[in-house]
Amino acid sequence: MATTRETDSRKLLGRLREVMAEDAGGQTRLDQITQLIAEEMHSDVCSIYLFRDSDTLELCATRGLNPEAVHETRMRLGEGLVGRVARTGEITNTDDAPGTHGFRFMPETGEEAYSSFLGVPLQRLGEMLGVLVVQSKEARQYSEEEVYVTEVAAMVLAEMTELGAFVGEGAALSARHQQPVLFQGATGQEGAARGHVWLHEPRVVVTNPFADDPARELDRLNEAVEELRVGVDKMLFSAKGGDKDQLQVLEVYRMFANSKGWMRRIEKDIGRGLSAEAAVEKEQSTARSRMSQVSDNYLRDRLHDLDDLSNRLLRILTGQGSQTGAEMPADPILIARNIGPAELLDYGRNLKGIVLEEGSVGSHAAIVARALAIPLVIHANRVTTEALNGDFVLVDGDQGVVHLRPEDTVISAFRDKMAMQAQAQERYTSIRDKPAQTLDGTRIKLHMNAGLMADLPSLESSSAEGVGLFRTELQFLVRNQMPKRAELSQLYSRVMDAAQGKRVVFRTLDIGSDKVLPYMKPNDEPNPAMGWRAIRVGLDKPGVMRMQLQALLRAAKGRPLTVMFPFVAQLEEYANACAELDKAIAREKILGHPLPASLEVGAMLETPSLAYAPEKFFEDVGFLSIGGNDLKQFFFAADRENERVRRRYDTLNVSFLSFLEQIVQRCEATGTPLSFCGEDAGRPVEAACFAAIGLRTLSMRPASIGPVKSVLRRSNLDELREIIHAARDRGDQTVRPVVLDYLRGKL
Repeated sequence: MATTRETDSRKLLGRLREVMAEDAGGQTRLDQITQLIAEEMHSDVCSIYLFRDSDTLELCATRGLNPEAVHETRMRLGEGLVGRVARTGEITNTDDAPGTHGFRFMPETGEEAYSSFLGVPLQRLGEMLGVLVVQSKEARQYSEEEVYVTEVAAMVLAEMTELGAFVGEGAALSARHQQPVLFQGATGQEGAARGHVWLHEPRVVVTNPFADDPARELDRLNEAVEELRVGVDKMLFSAKGGDKDQLQVLEVYRMFANSKGWMRRIEKDIGRGLSAEAAVEKEQSTARSRMSQVSDNYLRDRLHDLDDLSNRLLRILTGQGSQTGAEMPADPILIARNIGPAELLDYGRNLKGIVLEEGSVGSHAAIVARALAIPLVIHANRVTTEALNGDFVLVDGDQGVVHLRPEDTVISAFRDKMAMQAQAQERYTSIRDKPAQTLDGTRIKLHMNAGLMADLPSLESSSAEGVGLFRTELQFLVRNQMPKRAELSQLYSRVMDAAQGKRVVFRTLDIGSDKVLPYMKPNDEPNPAMGWRAIRVGLDKPGVMRMQLQALLRAAKGRPLTVMFPFVAQLEEYANACAELDKAIAREKILGHPLPASLEVGAMLETPSLAYAPEKFFEDVGFLSIGGNDLKQFFFAADRENERVRRRYDTLNVSFLSFLEQIVQRCEATGTPLSFCGEDAGRPVEAACFAAIGLRTLSMRPASIGPVKSVLRRSNLDELREIIHAARDRGDQTVRPVVLDYLRGKL
């Protein structure tokens, strides 16, 4: 049986290769292929449906159906049996097509005469390209051998589609990777950029899916797999003595590399006529299709491991490694499925923009992108399969939009937008040395957020009065093991040196939720944003907290020091954290180390509960900083990682502004210094409203200080406060429209 199957598939592949070798237009090739497959399958019908756009399939070639229906019959993703195969990525094999649930009657094709239906997805590395269909009048299910032969044909068709075999004169398809494509993602970091694509992982292209000599292909496969296994063993050896969890992950990785089942499936495909790389890619495409259907995080991680191994094996077989000879453009826009913080830092400020298929607004990559002030768009689905190195691309981080290979009209509009931003920056430069003082004489302090040494030059160029938030977790996230106390102390000392006497607020380690250390075992929590994170981790693992506090005390070298504890939800947590700081101070005294000249200790107010803490908390705490990003998501019960809900709730909602105003009043009553830190502080309209309700210190990314200062200097807070209160008295849900009207008259 196996010999028959291999012979049939090799025969089909041989004939397919002959068709591909002919000098013919794309449509002619497609027509010839449908005839060839119908003959080999002894079927009355063979049809090829391809995607015209992301959710519309079109009949592009057929043998047996009405030829006038070609390029006329279309269906939505999920519609009919063909649409269901495309949506699920699963094969449909039935002896009663008209009686099968989901069947759609298309009178123009004449397919109602055919009882049997076999639909196989045309997909490449998880990207759905279309559906290959064979049908017969005879009511029968296709055999396992026939299904396999059709799968092989579908795989080759997908690969040839990628290589552009069906374009040209009389083409059924437009050339791939040449048309303009719009990606609607989500904002990871605001800003606009234009440049050329630089792929973090260059595409591997299988140029020849056919094999003349299966024995030779098996030898090539075995040689490549041996090289792969040696590489994995080296990784494992290097990690010996390191973190146990990292070793466990690598052990699983090695298990996959030595999987007999994985190898057996690839070897069988080679025996049936595929080249070694085509067989590996066929297995990878199947794994990617399964990955998209799996909701269990553990299984998805294991499928990701298998996908990564397949990538490594393909690069060995094709020689298309990371060193492809391509040169990074002068204006690189980095495109990747996802990327770690250390890898992103390796690129540094050379990048003009970043586009990710995955990621989140609080991911490590987003944190680094904000620190480097690089526009970032996340959730740009399929961008890595569509983009090629060197493609021109526009990144609109403000709108979460990416224009790949844009048309001239889009380029022109984008150029105008960037020109306006450049003009605005010139205007902001002219007021850089002027205070953020409103028309009514109120002085607002504008501080910057930071997390890297590379941020500190912005302290002077942006005219920030200090660092309102220094994120200390970045130094933990970009390493493969816990940093040493001496290393942290040296870094914090350099930060204070660079600040040249300006106040720097060091936030202690804020990990957990979406910030998981690579060397810490992740917790499987149903809602990590409300789980074991930040101060909760620090108090449960006091050794790490003490080490960091000691590093900060030593870094001060007798200078003033400001420390802030994150995610404090109640008085007891703040008191316990202060007790740990007292222990660290006592230890430094015993060791004879100099203590800070002065010590400010504060907390981030990120949970509504802390706003209602006892009066004693407000009297004891040195200062408070409202963490707007977390506070807003907990106030509205809207996950800021969830695009479907987070945009429904406005920062300038009357109820949220009233809540902030209550916090301001409590702090004023106890004389507690208060600031607002977060993305909203850097938005001019929101910043003006915060100032109007009594906030006098705002901390934001450096690039936002100019726009915020410009608006504040043209605003009268007394007038703005009256407008906000009047909107609240009227019962308005948000003050945004009336505030915008007011500001338009001022700008």
